[in-house]
Amino acid sequence: MKAIQIQQYGPASELALEETAIPSISSEQILVAVKAAGVNPIDTYIRSGTNNYTTTFPHTPGLDGSGEVVEVGENVNGFHVGQRVYFSRNLSGSAAEFAVCIPTHTFPLADALGFEEGACLGIPYTTAHRALLGRANAKTDEKVLVHGATGAVGIAVIQLAKALGMNVVATAGTPEGRALLEQQGIHTVLDHTQADHLTPYQSLEQGFDVIIEMLANHNLDQDLKALAFGGRVAVVGNRGTVEINPRDLMARDAAVMGVALANIKPAELDLIAKSLYPLLNGGLLKPVVRKVYSLDAISQAHEDVMKSGAQGNLVIKIN
Repeated sequence: MKAIQIQQYGPASELALEETAIPSISSEQILVAVKAAGVNPIDTYIRSGTNNYTTTFPHTPGLDGSGEVVEVGENVNGFHVGQRVYFSRNLSGSAAEFAVCIPTHTFPLADALGFEEGACLGIPYTTAHRALLGRANAKTDEKVLVHGATGAVGIAVIQLAKALGMNVVATAGTPEGRALLEQQGIHTVLDHTQADHLTPYQSLEQGFDVIIEMLANHNLDQDLKALAFGGRVAVVGNRGTVEINPRDLMARDAAVMGVALANIKPAELDLIAKSLYPLLNGGLLKPVVRKVYSLDAISQAHEDVMKSGAQGNLVIKIN
């Protein structure tokens, strides 16, 4: 089979297309013929050995993907050959024609979605659900700010919040990003390159019940001032340190919580997948595929996913 490999930690330019053997599976695993692979920032961290991520070599990148089941281990229930699925945290890497998957991280792909859209679900939509509902405990009619909303997770959050009847405000840093959010049905879109963009919301009366934060080291101090009483900030992304005044939390009975998908248990993953399925199949949630790359162009995809001004998901088309 064709697969992308890298032989040691390094830059995206060292990713190479190789011919390798189709992997075998154990009785507890699933073999999937990959049709599309998602590209997420964590893929670049693993490839380069940064942010405390490690791997073994040769390494095939890619945690997220979608495709068709071609083999099912004898001890695996609930899957059949030919089934359309999406997956995350697979065992062999999704940037390949076949991937070894585990049942706890493999889920039915909604009929309404194509494979390229299915490759966008694993990390972005699971993270969005866990941040908004599992950690921030957001509720219908609450006022939600998605701070940095044009990336894969941000778009998933705004779609989920809107589908569940929340009042959503979102931010972007470019005219193109703001246009994308307006296309997603967001009526109040803020320019987060403006230093005072949160000023109108920095009172108990105008503050947000929930803020989903994509760059906490840059925004958290001002986020806390823009919370309503009992407000919550869920931190999805961070690239450094930040100084805050805890009195901003105390005055509001507010809370800040971290969101890390690595901490999620299989039972919660299953519940999230089951709750997302009808929303995806009904068209209330629909991934935005920004760009599709060929397998041999994955180096460019790894470069692009780390650039500012993201507008949706990057996907590798396979076969």
